[in-house]
Amino acid sequence: MQMNHTVYESEEFRQMLRETSAMKEPPVTDGSLRQAFFINRCRQLVLEKEKETGRQPTFHVVTFGCQMNERDSEKLRGILMLAGFSRTEKEEADLVLYNTCTVRENANERLYGRLGSLSTLRKKNPSMKIVLCGCMMQEKDEIERIRQKYRYVSLVFGTHNLHRFAELLCACLMSDEQIIDVVDGTDAIVENLPAERTYPFKSGVNIMFGCNNFCTYCIVPYVRGREKSREPREILREIEALAADGVVEVMLLGQNVNSYGKGLDDGITFAKLLEEAEKVDGIRRIRFMTSHPKDLSDGLIEVMKNSAKICPHLHLPVQSGSSRLLRLMNRHYTKESYLELVERLRAAIPDLSLSTDLIVGFPGETEEDFLDTLDLVRRVEYDSAFTFLYSKRTGTPAASMEGQVSDETAHERFDRLLKEVQDIGRRRSSRFEGTVQSVLVEDLNRQEKGFVTGRTPHNLVVHFPGDRSLIGTICDVRLTKAHGFYYTGTIAPERAETV
Repeated sequence: MQMNHTVYESEEFRQMLRETSAMKEPPVTDGSLRQAFFINRCRQLVLEKEKETGRQPTFHVVTFGCQMNERDSEKLRGILMLAGFSRTEKEEADLVLYNTCTVRENANERLYGRLGSLSTLRKKNPSMKIVLCGCMMQEKDEIERIRQKYRYVSLVFGTHNLHRFAELLCACLMSDEQIIDVVDGTDAIVENLPAERTYPFKSGVNIMFGCNNFCTYCIVPYVRGREKSREPREILREIEALAADGVVEVMLLGQNVNSYGKGLDDGITFAKLLEEAEKVDGIRRIRFMTSHPKDLSDGLIEVMKNSAKICPHLHLPVQSGSSRLLRLMNRHYTKESYLELVERLRAAIPDLSLSTDLIVGFPGETEEDFLDTLDLVRRVEYDSAFTFLYSKRTGTPAASMEGQVSDETAHERFDRLLKEVQDIGRRRSSRFEGTVQSVLVEDLNRQEKGFVTGRTPHNLVVHFPGDRSLIGTICDVRLTKAHGFYYTGTIAPERAETV
């Protein structure tokens, strides 16, 4: 992956940095102006450290979990770089930050394994700062475990006060005591925070935070909080600024983007937001995730059908093909209503690529329930599917349900399902063989020298001959050979295009 290592700041935030550079006391209001003040304060502290050691302090960020976390980490990296740190790809850094996930309990244990290895590195660098944030930090039991067993962790904060990272970082740099600052919720949405984007030509854009769905297997609503939608004007301003900075593809992010706009006063819906985003000059592609089937409207289908920019790919998690299990999961749709929704989508957008999430071994799952899932997969014919063994998640209703499925049975069903989705996916994906598709080039190919890698609007990976100069461009590529879930191809010279 070609790292950008530069920070994107809005003009408003640059002005805030200038305004606060001479302030002696921080602004009282909790917002981006206050965080700009603390970034300036952190700069002074980091510069003092640099003078003391003769080198620029370094940081390393590790991200676990979803694309929401990936976007959060871009903001955390941006703040660290503006604070004067230099990014390194190694954990032998002066500051190591783990942005955690807690969807599955094994993710928690992975973190503790990493913390154990850091204790060895810290012996070589006793002043190393270790920072933990993200979803796992919203769990009280985990906080107590860190407090008791990992005293060398410097700073802990959660999902609801990520926007205060600069302020917390300043306190951390000034203290050798462990700082734990976790709050249960907030209505605050702080705009204009800087970010160090992984790619200069594409970016995620948060449109909402939190989740109201309370699926019985899922911990997310408990650690991310209730849904909060950003104001549409702020989202569009961000997209416009990204386009001016060279971004050609945006991914609109939310736990359930289809419910965007609830709670706002202007009657905005996700479909209307997409229509406005389409109008932004310079943006060539729009993606979004995740969509909840119960909230996918006819208006959204119509916007996708008529759009020249919205990619014809939809991630539509179904989780199970059994209406009985879907009720136990609290999903608010049935197998029949989901299939009817797929029919409407494909009638409107015949070329649509569909992907999904599937859970095997949910409590009470019978062979009949599992066969319903296989039947749904065969009828929908997904282009790809993320298949998961049910993971008992402490704190969720499903964890205490009767009829927990044995590991042996769950693994046997998982293997059958995986074979089915892979066979169908290979067949579906190969339908583009021989066609010319537009490909956004993302990186040099790591396996094949002289090749680059990119994605089609249908989210298919393509490898074809090219060099670094093509990264960030959109090229027309003839897909010469399907290899399961990726293609090899050759650029179509008469239709090559740069952006």
